[in-house]
Amino acid sequence: MKNKSYLPLALVDFENLPDSSNVRLPVVMGLYGVSSATVWRNVKNGKIPKPRKLTARTTCWNVGELRQFLCMEVVNVSES
Repeated sequence: MKNKSYLPLALVDFENLPDSSNVRLPVVMGLYGVSSATVWRNVKNGKIPKPRKLTARTTCWNVGELRQFLCMEVVNVSES
């Protein structure tokens, strides 16, 4: 049985990635601490930025956009 408790390298090194980088679904799941279904639900609700399609089977999120959304979330929580 495979160990699924690993962290993607892009998640471990997220603060060092340039804003122009792209990350895949497992990194977004780790950033928000949610399942893939919740990521897609939050994309639909505008809580997570919309991903980009690189190819027909490759979807990714822009690191700069994720950082902006995460900062907005922190501001909204601190204002509450």
